[in-house]
Amino acid sequence: MNCHYSIEPDLSPDEFIDVLRRSTLAERRPVDDVATIAGMLANADIVVAVRDDAGLLIGVSRAITDFHYCTYLSDLAVDRSFQRQGIGRELIRRTHEAAGLKTRLILLSAPAASTYYPHIGMRPHDSCWMIDPKR
Repeated sequence: MNCHYSIEPDLSPDEFIDVLRRSTLAERRPVDDVATIAGMLANADIVVAVRDDAGLLIGVSRAITDFHYCTYLSDLAVDRSFQRQGIGRELIRRTHEAAGLKTRLILLSAPAASTYYPHIGMRPHDSCWMIDPKR
């Protein structure tokens, strides 16, 4: 199978939700709130998609960046049946390249993926602070 990577700023919410559900990321994303998903895509600075030969979206990365100092990789999703083939690593590489390699790439790992990131050369950071959303 060939993978076809591209920057897709107009990725549809339906396709994004579908690949989130086929990955493990849907558990931590508002996949039942299409308006929020649409806003997440519309306000992202970089959306990198990977598709199979038939055009099926099999992975996506979504990032917010200033293109100079930092890049926050907010979503990295790969269809479970396509994992362990280097697709996530390539999505990260292409996202960082699109943002500028001088930027610091930052992400918050899903608990189940915390062993993956050191494997591809990322290092942990011990001080992340958050304010939870008001709902």
